Amino acid sequence: MPKLSVIVPFYNVQQYAPDMLRSLRSNAREDFEFVLVDDHSKDGTPALLERAAEQLSDVARVRYVRHEENGGLATARNTGLDAAGGEYLTFLDGDDWLAPGHLAALLAAVEDLGCDFVRTDHVQATARARTVHRVPVGRRGEVLDPRGSILPAERSTSVDYAYAWAGIYHRRLLERGLLHFTDGLRTAEDRPWIWRLHREARSFAVVGLLGVFYRRGVASSLTQIGDVRQLDFIRAFDQVIEETARDEDAALLLPKAVRTYCAIIAHHLADEAKFEPAVAKRLRAMSAAAIRRLPQDTLDEILDTMDPHRAARLRRLRRRITPAKAAA
Repeated sequence: MPKLSVIVPFYNVQQYAPDMLRSLRSNAREDFEFVLVDDHSKDGTPALLERAAEQLSDVARVRYVRHEENGGLATARNTGLDAAGGEYLTFLDGDDWLAPGHLAALLAAVEDLGCDFVRTDHVQATARARTVHRVPVGRRGEVLDPRGSILPAERSTSVDYAYAWAGIYHRRLLERGLLHFTDGLRTAEDRPWIWRLHREARSFAVVGLLGVFYRRGVASSLTQIGDVRQLDFIRAFDQVIEETARDEDAALLLPKAVRTYCAIIAHHLADEAKFEPAVAKRLRAMSAAAIRRLPQDTLDEILDTMDPHRAARLRRLRRRITPAKAAA
């Protein structure tokens, strides 16, 4: 069994994949496994990966899988999870990169702490600018209760830091069914995943490593494209609400889930100019319907404590649609 499997999905990233692949080599060990998943790229990415799989095999174990159809990031990660054999698992994206030695340091941290998973800070790279982003958990280097880090509702917490690649996960989580993503989600795929992890895992910790470089502003990224795939955030957060409502601590946890959902809806509505006109119209209709599906008593309490501008926008949206139309 490899000590660590690194799952890396790629889709049309031939411009950035060489940086990622070089960073894998600078992190390679004989007991590491790199699982490279091409999600049916249409550019030169598959050729790059075929060469890289051969070249990396002299320093680590390599598995290369190519999808016959494009399935999106969640599906590609699931393919990698199904192929991975490591005692520990982590994720990267094909347009990001690692500092030399980061994986060894991350593995040493989780083995020393002995917990289910470890989360770590990261560096956001936008053109030449670099910004440090930290996990919103104050206690570092000690084992914590994942459920206890979901709250408080009114502050940013660990479930809001929804980057799957900013951490490392023991295989027992995979065997318990906690590491797979909702198949087919094109965006916000990390949200139901991180909530489930925090509700159902037994232990986690946060460490201050800064070895993951997250590239922002990539033209092919869904965060830069205003098409209908962006609206999958509705499906993702509907899942968060539905699963949290079934939790034994739903009364405590739902206000946090509802507040986060409302904040994300307000964010997209404020940025709706980036969407194609038909998609912007659909965004408004789907968001209004989503608001009507939320527990209304909880929603009223959240709106009363939100930023007034966001709350007003959401109240106007709620008034625009009747329950019958929302159900339709």
